Amino acid sequence: MEVLTTATALSSTELMELEDRYNAHNYHPLPVVLERGQGVFVWDVEGKRYYDFLSAYSAVNQGHCHPRIIQALVDQAQKLTLTSRAFYNNLLGQYAEFLSQYFGYDRILPMNTGVEAVETAIKLCRRWSYQVKGVPDGQAKIIFVEGNFHGRTISAISASTDPGSRRGFGPYVPGLVTIPYDDIPALEKALQDPTVAGFLVEPIQGEAGVFVPADDYLPKAFDLCKQHNVLFIADEVQTGIARTGKLLCCDHFGIKPDLLILGKAISGGVLPVSVVLGSDEVLLTIKPGEHGSTFGGNPLACAVAMEALRVVEDEHLAENAEQLGKIFRARMLALQVKRPDLIALVRGKGLLNAVVINDTEDSQTAWNICLELAENGLLAKPTHGNIIRFAPPLVMTNTQLEECCEIIEGVMLGFEQ
Repeated sequence: MEVLTTATALSSTELMELEDRYNAHNYHPLPVVLERGQGVFVWDVEGKRYYDFLSAYSAVNQGHCHPRIIQALVDQAQKLTLTSRAFYNNLLGQYAEFLSQYFGYDRILPMNTGVEAVETAIKLCRRWSYQVKGVPDGQAKIIFVEGNFHGRTISAISASTDPGSRRGFGPYVPGLVTIPYDDIPALEKALQDPTVAGFLVEPIQGEAGVFVPADDYLPKAFDLCKQHNVLFIADEVQTGIARTGKLLCCDHFGIKPDLLILGKAISGGVLPVSVVLGSDEVLLTIKPGEHGSTFGGNPLACAVAMEALRVVEDEHLAENAEQLGKIFRARMLALQVKRPDLIALVRGKGLLNAVVINDTEDSQTAWNICLELAENGLLAKPTHGNIIRFAPPLVMTNTQLEECCEIIEGVMLGFEQ
C-alpha cells in the first residue's frame, strides 16, 4: 500500500477527493483547498490568494500566523508542551492570574475547545445550584434560547432547536429548557421556576446568522437573573476577543456575566484553547477529580493564549473592529438599495456581520454567491442556507476592507439568479 507523504504535491481536486474518500462527511466545505495563511490572506495549493472573510469562525481574529503568537508557540514548544494536571507547570498559575485580571474575574477553569467550555459551564452551574442556591439534587434547570449554537456535544444539541444538529441523536439531556431569543416576557415566565439555576445565552447569535438582539435585551435579562438568584452565563466563544468592537460583546451593554465562556480567538487560532471565568463562589464548588482535561491548561496553550491576548490589546483590535464594522455595514446597506431583489437585510456589530439573501433557506443562491466571491478572491460561507456571514480578521486595514467591499459589490451587482 502506497502511503502519501507531505512532500507529495497534489492538486486541489485530488486533495478534495482524498478527504471525501477517507474523512467522515460531517462538513460541506467550499471547494477551496487552503495551504498557507498570513494576516488577512490565505492561499490555496495552486497559489491563488484570497481575502479570508470567515476567520475560522472568528478564531483567527489576530490574523493568520501572527508572528508574535507563532513565536510564543515555537519558544514554548521547545521547552515543554504537556504535563497533564497530575503535576504543576510553571505557566498555568501565571496564565490564570493573567486571564483573571485581563477580564476581571476571581479565577478560571481552563479547557480546550469551545464546546468543552460550554459543558464545563453547565456543570459549574448545576453544582452551584445544589451547593449554594439550594436546588434539590437532580432538579436543576438551565434556560437556553431558540436558534442557539453552543457546539455539537450531546448536552449542546439537547438545548438546540436546529434540526440538523439535533435530529437522530436522542435521547437528550434533561433539565435544559429552551425559550425564544430576544424575548424578555418568555424569560420572566421561565424564571418563575425556583429550580432554574442559570440562563445561558450568546450575546449575538453567530451561527444562527448574526442575530443581534434589542439593545435592552441583555441588560434586562441580566437584571432578571439577579432578581431570581440565577447565574447569567454568556457564551462569547464567537463574539468575544474584540470581534464585535469591544473586548467582549457584553461590554456593549455594561454587564458582567456570572460565568464567561471563551474559546476560538483566545489563542489566535493557533491551537484549541478555551476557558470558563467566574467567581470563587461558583468555580470552587468543583473539587479535585470532579472535572478536568488532560490538555486543559497545558503550558503550550498558556503561552500562546497570553500572547494572543496581548496582541489584541497592543494592536487595538477592538477599536479597529468597531471602526471597520461601521464602514462595512454602510457599504452593504448602500448595496442593498441597489439590489433589493437580492439582499433582504444587513445586520451585525463590529466585524461580525451578515447579509441575508432574499431567498429561502433551501435555496442555492447564497452558496452560488460565495462560489463567485471565491472566484474573485474572497472567501465567505453561507449559514442556514440564505445568510452569508462576513467576519474578516480584525487586523484588516481600511484599504483592504474597501477593496473587499468592492469585490462583494461587484459580485452582488452582477449576480443573476
